[in-house]
Amino acid sequence: MTKKPTIAQSDFEKLDIRTGLIIDAIVFEKAAKPAFKIFIDFGELGILKTSAQITERYTTEELIGNQVIAVVNFPPKQIADFVSDCLLLGVYAPKGVVLLTTTDKTKPGLQVG
Repeated sequence: MTKKPTIAQSDFEKLDIRTGLIIDAIVFEKAAKPAFKIFIDFGELGILKTSAQITERYTTEELIGNQVIAVVNFPPKQIADFVSDCLLLGVYAPKGVVLLTTTDKTKPGLQVG
């Protein structure tokens, strides 16, 4: 895998990356590839939703209650009959995506930087 092009620090600073708490997760029946609909509490930002193709590694029951890291300032994205408000961050591992999290629980909605 090759390294992506260098970006300016100011480009990175445009991203709003925050901690969130997964409060619900359901199977996304209409997704083209196996996925979940995930609902995440971002504290003062409210509850945002996303679609994630993470069914190889997680079940809906395992996801609920986990703290995750997500980008919250991308424009909404239509996926089948669902609108995604944020993007979960994860690592592409051999057995599926591993979600990024914190080592200690923090308040939902805190900024990553």
